[in-house]
Amino acid sequence: MAKLVLFGMGDIGRLAHHYFAHDSEHEVVAFTADSEYVEESTFLGLPVVEFEKVPQAYPPSAYKMFIALSYARMNQVRASKYARAKEMGYELVSYVSSRCTFLTDTPVGDNCFILEDNTIQPFVRIGNNVTLWSGNHIGHDSIIEDHCFLASQIVVSGRVRISPYCFIGVNVTLRNAITIAPHSLLGAGAIIMKDTIEHGVYIPSRTELFAKKSYEIEL
Repeated sequence: MAKLVLFGMGDIGRLAHHYFAHDSEHEVVAFTADSEYVEESTFLGLPVVEFEKVPQAYPPSAYKMFIALSYARMNQVRASKYARAKEMGYELVSYVSSRCTFLTDTPVGDNCFILEDNTIQPFVRIGNNVTLWSGNHIGHDSIIEDHCFLASQIVVSGRVRISPYCFIGVNVTLRNAITIAPHSLLGAGAIIMKDTIEHGVYIPSRTELFAKKSYEIEL
């Protein structure tokens, strides 16, 4: 069991605290954030320390860390704090839900956040600082590289490579044996049938408002 400092006090920080407290061997003992975002001395009943001062209060020789941030700036904000924490000497832990179907023999990288109801098939490889929100299918032999964020209900078919710094929205479908290029943004509901381009944005057509009102339609 590790004593754990969480970076981040937004929704993901609050959720990470819940998951680590209820479904891991680790004990969350404090929160941290950049000094300009520290407004209170406690959060969820635990001490808050400025990130710049955290090694003095919670030295990396005795504490580990988890960066609980979202996909802001295509995961670059989370990646920068991840890198800084490692420079400080912290070991970064990962959370893999006990309610995840985890069938690959390859351990995930560090600072991963893998929530409930994910199905991760054999021979999948997951890099560092990857978030898999709930309810995804990650097909056999697929690779998710560093600093990616996958939302919910995504189907990743077999032998897909997802390059670093990608964001994949809810209900996206990826056909088998394609490569998602670095910094790709795949909007909710996208169906991707071939390789993407670096920094490409893929947004499906939105549902339009029908001309009739609901009371005008017989069901």
